[in-house]
Amino acid sequence: MRRLIVILLAVLYPVIALAGAQKYERLSDSVRAALSRAITDQAPPVSSFHDPMTAIDWLTEMSRRLEKRVPNRDHRHEFLRAVHYEATRAGLDPQLVLGLIQVESGFKKYAVSSARARGFMQVMPFWIKLIGGKDDNLFHLRTNLRYGCTILRHYLDIEHGDLFRALGRYNGSLGRSEYPNLVRNAWQRQWLYQVREIHVLQGGNE
Repeated sequence: MRRLIVILLAVLYPVIALAGAQKYERLSDSVRAALSRAITDQAPPVSSFHDPMTAIDWLTEMSRRLEKRVPNRDHRHEFLRAVHYEATRAGLDPQLVLGLIQVESGFKKYAVSSARARGFMQVMPFWIKLIGGKDDNLFHLRTNLRYGCTILRHYLDIEHGDLFRALGRYNGSLGRSEYPNLVRNAWQRQWLYQVREIHVLQGGNE
């Protein structure tokens, strides 16, 4: 019943995200510096795909799944490339990040939660002061994804790879199962992706 209410509210009030929020925690100077470097690194983007065919396959399949939520094809591809790049850069599964975004914001760029978490990945504004720059805009696509992926990676590291606990920290609901289960279900049911094997026929080897 509660899940049905959440779905109905998401439809009726699409700009307000029904997400939790990361909680402020004191960071050691070394961790804070490492996170700050991860956020502010402005190295020019390079392809996060192993090869062009993998990129085409992944973007085609993910674009098909995302079409109803993001009708504009160019916007979908820009979004998906950014997700793949930032997730891969942080050592995360891009499909997991898509599942998290689905639960956190419903793919709404300007979503704001009751706790004032912002954007696609529902990042709390205190992170800007903690590890970012004062001009960082959490509604900017790349900025939001960079923060969100860096924060989730940080939580995975301090939880020694325990995704359940890391997701709980991300949502501010550590120890409760509802949010981690929602993200896992979205990830596995909507966004799980198997890389296709490409077989090249060798001439003369019949």
